[in-house]
Amino acid sequence: MFDHVVVGVADNPEKKPFFSLEERIEMLEMVLSNHENISVKPFSGLLIDFARECQSRIIIRGLRAISDFEFEVQLAGMNRSLAPEIETVFLTAAEKYAFVSSSLVREIARLNGDISEFIHPEIHRRLTQKLQ
Repeated sequence: MFDHVVVGVADNPEKKPFFSLEERIEMLEMVLSNHENISVKPFSGLLIDFARECQSRIIIRGLRAISDFEFEVQLAGMNRSLAPEIETVFLTAAEKYAFVSSSLVREIARLNGDISEFIHPEIHRRLTQKLQ
């Protein structure tokens, strides 16, 4: 669909991610290493500023469920107001992943449930190790 995709990893001080920014970048680079047309970059600040920095004209946002839609459309509208030259494209998750979220996966892992079908084996190892 695209010649090159930049995966932006947000450094958002308002959120408390389970893995550090550096860990998330390292894991994404490892999982995506066999895709030459995908790069991973950290960013802080506005997504549209990051898109401009990457010389991107398109922001790809994922939708898992209808509940995501209202917020994402609001965000896309604001981004369009701030940067009319940048378009937002929504891609929906495959049905079998529509219910998967990082918080659910972490909770299942915390309770010793099987999360192997939801995440890459190396991410599974790191998550299990960090929970111990």
